[in-house]
Amino acid sequence: MDLFKRMGEHGYGETHVCVDKASGLRAIIAIHDSTLGPALGGCRFVHYATESDAFTDALRLARGMTYKAAITGLALGGGKSVLLKPEGDFDRVALFTAFGRFVDGLGGRYITAEDSGTSPSDMAVIRAQTKHVTGVAPSQGGSGDPSPFTALGVRRGIEAAAKHKFGRSDLQGLKVSVQGVGHVGYYLCKELHALGAQLFVADIDDAKVETAVRDFGATRVALKDVVGLDVDVYAPCALGGAINDDTLSALRAHVVAGAANNQLWETRHGDELHKRGVLYAPDYAINAGGLVNVAQEAKGYDEPKATAKTLQIFDTMDEIFTRSTATGVPTYRVADAMAEERLVNARM
Repeated sequence: MDLFKRMGEHGYGETHVCVDKASGLRAIIAIHDSTLGPALGGCRFVHYATESDAFTDALRLARGMTYKAAITGLALGGGKSVLLKPEGDFDRVALFTAFGRFVDGLGGRYITAEDSGTSPSDMAVIRAQTKHVTGVAPSQGGSGDPSPFTALGVRRGIEAAAKHKFGRSDLQGLKVSVQGVGHVGYYLCKELHALGAQLFVADIDDAKVETAVRDFGATRVALKDVVGLDVDVYAPCALGGAINDDTLSALRAHVVAGAANNQLWETRHGDELHKRGVLYAPDYAINAGGLVNVAQEAKGYDEPKATAKTLQIFDTMDEIFTRSTATGVPTYRVADAMAEERLVNARM
């Protein structure tokens, strides 16, 4: 893997690698940009097929965090950490203790948080080693699980998309397919169900599908079929790369708006969505609610303020869609330009 080439392509920045033999920790911290403030981004703990895949994920995710903070108006930079999940048995507390020391060694240039595969309890273990962590339990002065805020922001983004694509101000009867009903996907279903949307859900974990069917009257769909459903909105809420050559050929939805990061496998897939008349909600703009929430911890957590700012994601998405319609530029390029405007102005 040509790491320096890849870093250059994404406008880096710095990356840090840690190996702790005693705990089995193998971790990557990618700091993309610190123009607006310290880099804040979640800690992902999943299995990767190769180390190259892990580095690629870290680099793509951290860049997305830079743009997410910039477009949302937060005084934060972009970073991300990736922990390669060990095969077989391991001591989770020991592993996250070692990771906490790793984070602390960066002196505040990177602040960690929850992400796929981690929880408030993991953040509490990290907190014992460093103050540079967010998302710990409310009982410890933190904001807890950011998933409900991420879901709230995505719901607001879908409302903005419905306004632009369908000319409507409500979601009653809107058909939405949700791919991935884990933490964020579940809460997104809850938000959409409360507003009368008709839900179709798929996940690799059948128990999660059962829960969504039971709690929200959702319709079960096979994972292989979810992207090809004839629905209004397709909401990818699992891992990245949901929009690729294979899924584009099957896609029938008129809007793509979900919580997953890095939904476009390549930027050309965003161009293709635009050519086909599919309205795409740029992922780092629509899923910023979780970041908005944990960012409040720096000044003393204020849930009403976090909620109010998360609700403003509607306005961000509305501006992206309006600019795209006026200029004919794909929405993902519009969002990039808006984020880059703030970064350029901050560097002046």
